[in-house]
This record gives sequence, structure tokens and C-alpha cells, in this order.
Amino acid sequence: INKPLSIDTYKPEVARIAMDNGASIINDITGLKNPKMAKVAARYKAAVVIMHMQGNPRTMQKNPVYDSLIDDIGEYLKAAILKAKESGVGEHSIIIDPGIGFGKTLSHNLEILKRLKEFKSLGMPILIGASRKTFIGKILNESGPGNRLTGTIASSVAASLNGANILRVHDVKAVKEAL
Repeated sequence: INKPLSIDTYKPEVARIAMDNGASIINDITGLKNPKMAKVAARYKAAVVIMHMQGNPRTMQKNPVYDSLIDDIGEYLKAAILKAKESGVGEHSIIIDPGIGFGKTLSHNLEILKRLKEFKSLGMPILIGASRKTFIGKILNESGPGNRLTGTIASSVAASLNGANILRVHDVKAVKEAL
């Protein structure tokens, strides 16, 4: 099977080992904060998903605040794209992810989905990973991730209609049918 394999990591050493073993996409939740990550991507000519996250995984959901949500995320992604290119990552190998659920409130996540097209100005494909996220559970009043299919489908369709090029989902068949 000749399908691209993506590795989710923010550790350059893990990315390097994954690339040596057939992965071709690096999905970095820290948005290439570690400069060595972009160098690994460039060396292996890997595609890279640059995600926005406010804070770190332990603290990101403790009262996230933005001056201007879309502008702040856009500036962060723009700077990360520039760093990736300066490190040798090919322009056509960069994918951006505004980071649904990573340092965002429920209203932030909905605003990102609504205004997704505004990230098109960065000139990169947009990935959205809203599948089964906590914000969907809050809307549906469902605590378990497995009970968020309807919200996952709705957010995936909204993301697609509003400019997402790539959707990361758990329920592939259901989302594909809805699209």
C-alpha cells in the first residue's frame, strides 16, 4: 500500500526515527518551536503540519486569552512558515493547523471554524482536527468522546465548507458520507 504515513510528535529524535521507518509527514503540535524539527523535515523532504497551540499541553486550557484570535493565530503560523522555509522545508510541503482545542475555549473553536477562510491568506493547505474534541462534548452535553459523532460530522462539514483542505477524523466513513 502506497499511502503517506504521518507521525504526531514534537520531538525531532522521534520524527527522525519515524522518517527512517517510512513516515513522510510530521505533525508537530508545537508548531516547530524546536528548530531541529524543521531541519529533520527538510533533511527527509517530509511534509510538515504546523499547528498553533497557546501554552503547553498541561496549561493550555487554563483560561486561554487572545488579543485577536484569528490575527494572533495567523501571525504565529506566518512566523512558523517562515522558519520552516528558512530551514529548508519546501513550500509545497507545509500544512497549517489553527489548533482546534489546543489553548482555545468553546467560543474560540467555533470562531476558528466560522472564519477558517481567513487563514487561506497564508497560502498553505489547512488541516482541521476537530474530531471528538471536548468542545463538541460541551455543545452536545456528552462527556465521552465516543458519543460525539454528530458534532464531529457537523464540525467536519463546517470546516470543509469554510476552507479546510484536510480533515483529521476518527470516524472516516461517517464523515466521508456526510461530505
